Amino acid sequence: MTPPNVPALSAHGVCFGYTGREVIHDVDLELGRGTVTAIAGPNGAGKSTLLEILAGVRTPQKGEVRRLGTVSLVVQRPAAPETLPITVRDTVSMGTWGRLGRRQAREIVAEMIDAVGLTGYESRSLTDLSGGQRQRTLLAQALARRADIVLMDEPDAGLDAASRGRIHDLLLDQADCRGAVVVCATHHDGFIATADRVVRLGHTSRQDLID
Repeated sequence: MTPPNVPALSAHGVCFGYTGREVIHDVDLELGRGTVTAIAGPNGAGKSTLLEILAGVRTPQKGEVRRLGTVSLVVQRPAAPETLPITVRDTVSMGTWGRLGRRQAREIVAEMIDAVGLTGYESRSLTDLSGGQRQRTLLAQALARRADIVLMDEPDAGLDAASRGRIHDLLLDQADCRGAVVVCATHHDGFIATADRVVRLGHTSRQDLID
C-alpha cells in the first residue's frame, strides 16, 4: 500500500516527440491514491502519448516517470482484432490471470461485467458485439485486474449517454472505493468537471494544470 503522502504516479520534466515535432513538453505530475485526473485537449495534442508514457508503454525522451503499484491501461484502439472468436466472459477473465484464485476471479469477472452493463452477454463472441460493447468489455477486463493505477484512453468513445454515465460513475468508484489512481484522456465535459485535476494539452505541447 502506498503511503498517503507519497505520490503513486509521478512524472517530472517529461518530453516526447515524433520526427522532430515535440508532442509532450515538460509535463510534471504528482498523483496520489484515490484521485481522478482528466487529460483534455484537441485531437493530436498528445493525450494518448502521455497516457502511454505514464503506463510505461513508451519511454520519455526526457524526464522520468515513477509508478508505485500495478498498472492497467485501456487504449482507444486495441491491438486484438475485432474478429477474434472469444467471448465476453473469457475476455474479462484475462484481467484476473495469475492474480486471483479461481473462485474470487469468477466473482470479480461477474461483478465487472455487470458494472459495465453487459450482464446477459457473457457467452457472446466479440465478433457479435457493437463497437461500444467491445469497448466496455475491454474496460471490464482492465478493471478486473484491480490495478493500483488505472489509465484510460477515451473509454466512453462511441457510447450512448446512459452507458457513458455508467462508465464515468464506475471510474469514480475505482478512486473512491479502491483508492486507485485514475487517469482518463477524454473530450467529455462531464467527466472533466468531476475530476480532481485536469491536465490540458494544446498543440503547443504545453501543459496546464487545474486543481
